[in-house]
Amino acid sequence: MVTTKEILDKYSKKIESSLGNSSEQINSSEEYIKFKEEMTRIPTNYEKWAKSLGNLLKVKVSEKDRIKIQKEIDMAHVDVTPSQALTLSVFAMLVVFFITIIAAMALYLIRGSVEILFILLGTLASMFVFYYAYSMPTRLASAWKLKASSQMVPAVLYTVVYMKNNSNLERAIEFAAQHLNGALGLDFKKIFYNVEVGKFTTIKQSLDNYLESWKDYSPEFVESMHLIESSLYEPSEGRRIEILEKSLQVILDGVYEKMLKYSREIQSPMTNIYMLGIILPTLGLALLPLASTLLQGAIQWQHVFLIFNVIIPFFVFYMASEALLKRPGGYGETSVLELSPDYAKYKSNKPWITASLFAAPLIIIGLIPFIFQISFLTSALGLKSDYTFAEIGLNIGSIANSPLFDFKTINGVVTGPFGLLGVLLSLFIPLGIALFFSIAYALKTKELIKARDQTTQLEEEFTNSMFQLGNRLGDGMPAELAFGRVAESTKGQTTQKFFSLVNMNIQQAGMSLENAIFDKKRGAIIYYPSDLISTSMKILVESVKKGLSAAARSLMSISEYVKNIQKINLRLRDLLAEIVSDMKSNMVFLAPLLAGIVVGLSSMIVLILNKLMNFKEIISSGDTTTGISSGIFSSITKIFDISSMIPPYFIQVSIGIYIVEIIFILTSALVTINSGKDLLREKNELAKNLKKGITLYLITAFVTIVALTLLAGMALNSL
Repeated sequence: MVTTKEILDKYSKKIESSLGNSSEQINSSEEYIKFKEEMTRIPTNYEKWAKSLGNLLKVKVSEKDRIKIQKEIDMAHVDVTPSQALTLSVFAMLVVFFITIIAAMALYLIRGSVEILFILLGTLASMFVFYYAYSMPTRLASAWKLKASSQMVPAVLYTVVYMKNNSNLERAIEFAAQHLNGALGLDFKKIFYNVEVGKFTTIKQSLDNYLESWKDYSPEFVESMHLIESSLYEPSEGRRIEILEKSLQVILDGVYEKMLKYSREIQSPMTNIYMLGIILPTLGLALLPLASTLLQGAIQWQHVFLIFNVIIPFFVFYMASEALLKRPGGYGETSVLELSPDYAKYKSNKPWITASLFAAPLIIIGLIPFIFQISFLTSALGLKSDYTFAEIGLNIGSIANSPLFDFKTINGVVTGPFGLLGVLLSLFIPLGIALFFSIAYALKTKELIKARDQTTQLEEEFTNSMFQLGNRLGDGMPAELAFGRVAESTKGQTTQKFFSLVNMNIQQAGMSLENAIFDKKRGAIIYYPSDLISTSMKILVESVKKGLSAAARSLMSISEYVKNIQKINLRLRDLLAEIVSDMKSNMVFLAPLLAGIVVGLSSMIVLILNKLMNFKEIISSGDTTTGISSGIFSSITKIFDISSMIPPYFIQVSIGIYIVEIIFILTSALVTINSGKDLLREKNELAKNLKKGITLYLITAFVTIVALTLLAGMALNSL
């Protein structure tokens, strides 16, 4: 039997197809069409790969996992299915595993041997890639929650302020949606337009359905919105206002308590990251020269690069990501980078080109030891492949006769450089890499971060100015005159110019209050791109229509609420201050300092073993003036073979790049802990931290390399 619903669906589709898009055009407002355009976004790389692979091969997902993954996908606003997400993770694992097997077979055919360590690392990497891809919906959902939750307090504020004068939930949600940006702004628009398209019959139903997705992550936000809903049923005006004020206090208290708990819980993970990801690996580097000789060349510079520049940084990144996933929402930077008028500078590629002009010459300088080994270049320029310090006029005692680069050919294999100058020139490679990113990010964010800081300062002053304006309106002064009076009483402050501009537009240009503020050509708001100021003025314009007392109450309420929010923010920053300062000192001071000392120690160890090798050759030639038997040197040099040792050049390059990577990872974690997901602040802080960290590292490494090399040379010459 055909049901009534099936018949209705069948003929409704026929009617829709015959009418084309006309019904949609009639029923959809301009705002809804704009909303659909905002929701239509370019698919991410993750979505593209998941869809393309998921359509080729489908992996069955258990019902329990399907429900869990689908919930995360919905929260992340990702257009994939659970089956496609699982297919991508399986395919990624198989790709990494087969690449490992093919590479191992190629090495076997070329070298005649297979490295078990390489196969083991490749297998572990494939397993980790599967886990990382499988958990990607969870990570994307967490990133979306962080972006959206940073605007929860403003969302409740806008809703409460509007409903104080207009007890209309639908208009309040619409007002909040208009003034919220980014993730939560789109969600609020969807709440409103789900009613417009008929998915829900009332705004309360649509809002309750949306709040279900936040009940586990941010219960204080859900409770606040339910309090706002309950105010609609209060017959007493005083009681209604009291409940609205309570809703804002609930979310402020909830955010503070969650961040207080988080500030205690995050200390242990951050300590583990520093110890396991920075201290232990850096100390292990000091033993690498000896370990490589004792293991008879089993550890080579390629392994060092893979471990310290790929595996360990990825391990630190994973640990930091897991710690940041637990960060509660409701607090953080709320401005949206894409809305800034200077956003084009952030997206421009010119800073990358400028940075490369500085970085490329430095990296080339770091490669000079290898450039000198290119025979056709040196012969064309009449140069030798290597010189001693004495040959270039540097008669520095113990190292005067030492080669600058010191490449060695042992059993037909060229290894090196082991020389002092080669190690010092290698410092230019991490310097070039660090400057490349530091200069680029500084150029991209310089103007944007300056504008944001000015806006923040302006908003702090504007809070008091709003209170004054509210007092003037409460005394019965017309809004058109009140702006002039407030401008006179705020002389010397940044906000004085704003009130003066509004007053000038009203008095001289004859504009209305709304046009004096929001006119597209002469409005005062053009010069003050602040969400707080814009929203406050729109509330003022709406409230004035209901009387001066209503406008006064609205402005004074906003002023009081913003002050409370600022107090909460200061208290939260105080809670996180210890963690933030510890991370920053570890990142830009302790880690670079320790790494620089380790580079000097490894360079000294190589020099000592190199000198012992030279002594062996001298004694073998018949020179017995040293007073030490050749048997002792033979035993030592047999154990510590210079040919199997990792050159200090590669150790320094690996640890220098490692420091750059650690600064990247910890800066991102630091900004996220302190301000939420804030790309602008992250890039700006990264530019500063790279300069500080790499400068300290290079100075420490240079001093320790030179000092310890000279001391070791003097000690060995006394034998």
